[in-house]
This record gives sequence, structure tokens and C-alpha cells, in this order.
Amino acid sequence: MSTHTEHQAQQGREPLDVNTPGLTRFDIVREGARRDDIEIVHYEPQVVPGSKAERRLTRTVAAMFLLTGLAATAFLIIYIWWPWEYAPGRGGDKWYTPLLGVTLGVALLGIGFGILTWGKKLLPKEVSIQDRHEGAVSADDRTITGQTMLYMADELGVKRRPLLGISLLAGLAPVGAVVAAPLVGGLISDPHKNNQMFTTGFAPAEGGQKIRLVREDGRPVRPADISSGGQLTVFPGIDHGVSNRHADSPTLLIHLRDSDAQESRRANEREGHGDYMWGNYAAFSKICTHAGCPASLYEQQTNRLLCPCHQSQFLITDNARPIFGPASRRLPQLPIEVDAEGYFVAKSDYTETVGPDFWERP
Repeated sequence: MSTHTEHQAQQGREPLDVNTPGLTRFDIVREGARRDDIEIVHYEPQVVPGSKAERRLTRTVAAMFLLTGLAATAFLIIYIWWPWEYAPGRGGDKWYTPLLGVTLGVALLGIGFGILTWGKKLLPKEVSIQDRHEGAVSADDRTITGQTMLYMADELGVKRRPLLGISLLAGLAPVGAVVAAPLVGGLISDPHKNNQMFTTGFAPAEGGQKIRLVREDGRPVRPADISSGGQLTVFPGIDHGVSNRHADSPTLLIHLRDSDAQESRRANEREGHGDYMWGNYAAFSKICTHAGCPASLYEQQTNRLLCPCHQSQFLITDNARPIFGPASRRLPQLPIEVDAEGYFVAKSDYTETVGPDFWERP
């Protein structure tokens, strides 16, 4: 006799033979509970099987699961195909992150409310009292456990309410895809490839073709166009090079005086930028490293570049080192040279990120 049987005998109850023909699954479940010293004192369905109330609740839960599936599918569509990059004249990129948040939130709410409604309204109410006990697992216990699991599946009502099973599957399948999408997407496509946070319009074109420095009207710049001590704002000579699409590309091209150019070259050599200048000409990003304002007020006598927003100052002859104000990082320098036709070109893109710091910046 097992420990559970002995315990039942001590309580004056005769244990049932779980293999007796004619026992219902609930009888076996109740017997299993008793052998675990659990007495089911209250058990009743919340709705009558096949009633209008049951059908109404089934449709409600199914609608929640289907809403989950629709929201998760919308999340995937937005994640993959919605235009997330800035484009002049279009504002769709501003809605990318909010739409992802809304669709994912609706999907999670649909799952939560669907499961809560299913459990609170469709599953039977049960009150059980359990005593603590110790004992080994017998063959009968294993039979009872198996029947209990099957009974729980029956009580979920998926067989009797196939709409719930279909809607649950339809709702959760896209949610699984939502979880996998960012992980799989990162393996398929490099999220940092051609990232505007790391590149500007001066990046060499296909085939390694170097990009010319041009004025705002698109005309290329020669060394003779800038007098000694003067400066000129230049842009990449590419399509939309002067538009907001390449808003991080404006560059200040400065013609230093001889003594200042020598000092600047010495500073560049200390930083490993000895070949960034061409003659007495140096080019620095015009985007302030503090808050991204245009640092364009150049003091010819002191070789300081002032940002008008928060008064940061950069010493051009010391590799644009910040010497005053909140900026804490140098202005990146653009490597330049002159091509065969006598026009300034960028030898490469900026070797440092331009503008303020951001999380992914090396």
C-alpha cells in the first residue's frame, strides 16, 4: 500500500481504483487531488457549454488574439518597409518609432487581455484545500498526473471552441516573428552600413572617385579663390550635397597665413594628421561638437573659430582644439588635396564622426 493510500485509509476514505471502467476524467482528477491531500471543495463552470454567453465570450477572446496577430503583422511591415530615414519634404521617418511602439503595445495588450478573459470568464471556478505531505511517486500517481493534464486541456475548451485555438495560433505566430525580426534583421543587413551617423557626403564615390569641394551654388573651389587669412564654407560636390540630406557635411575651408600654417602642420603631425592639409589650406567640420550648431565665426587674427550658440571656441592652429565653452571634442578635420584640374577634393571622408557625441560613436 502506498503512502497516499495509507493516508486516505487513516482519514476513513477508501481510495478509488483509477483503472475502474466508467470513471470520468474528473473522477480521476478528483481522486488524484485527494491522494495529494488536496480536496476540491468547489468546482463549477462559469458558463453553460454551448450557450450564447459561451459563444459571445469565445468570440471576444478570439477577437483579442486576432487583434494581437494584426498588430504584430503591422509591426513587421513597419519595421521592414516603413521609410525610417530622413528625406527632405517627407515626414514619415518621424512616425517610425511611435508606430513600432503602438503596434507592439497593442499586440502585447491583446495577448494579455485575451488570456485574462479566457481564464476569468471561460475556465471553471475551483476552490481547493491542500495538506502538506511527503511520499514517493507511484504508478497510480503517474496515471493520475497524465489524466490531470488531459483534463486541463479539456477544460480549456479548445476542442469544443476551435475558434480559440485558431485565433491563438494566428495571434501568437506573428508575435514570435516580432521577437525574431530585430535579431534576424541584424544578421541579414548591417545596421551601420552607409549609416549617416558615421559617413558624410565626402565619402568617396563608387570606384574610389574623390569628391570635390564646392560652393553652395555647386561651383568647385580652386586655391586661388580664397585669399590668405580667408575662409569659405564648402559642401560635397554630389547630388543634394547642399541639402538637408547631407546636413552634417558643411565644411570650413581656411587659407592660413604662412606662420599659422606651419604651426597647424606641427599640431597635425602630433595627432598623426600630417597629410590632412594641402599647402596652407585646412578644412574643418563646421558642425559644433557640443550641440551641432554651425561654428562659422572665424577670427583671422587669433585663428579661433567661434560657435554662436553656446560660445564654444576652437583653436584652428592646434587641430581645432576646444579652448573655451561647453564643447569637449575637437572639430574633425577633412583630409584635402588638389586634383589634376586644380580643384580641391577630399582625400577621404572624415576619419572622425562629425557633430555631437552619440552612443554608438567609437
